[in-house]
Amino acid sequence: MSDRGYDRPMLDRVFRHAELMDRMMERVGIDAAAAARLEMGTAFYKARTRCIGCCRERQCRDWLARSEFGAPGEPPEFCSDAEFFRRLRSKTS
Repeated sequence: MSDRGYDRPMLDRVFRHAELMDRMMERVGIDAAAAARLEMGTAFYKARTRCIGCCRERQCRDWLARSEFGAPGEPPEFCSDAEFFRRLRSKTS
């Protein structure tokens, strides 16, 4: 029996969450290349995995829609990767 019916919804979720994480990094002033290098890529992999598993997609989209572009801000407390983002921001400050 094939589980192909489950492939596309999960793939869509992965792409949606990856896009949200990329937008969040941009909004809080994180350099994606620096994020990918941290701990030889392991930290980024863990952060991306946390994001994919997060159940706050709507809250994240709403926060991104309401937050202003311009000077980078603090990541929202509800974000499962907030500590990862803060850690990267402190390394670049």
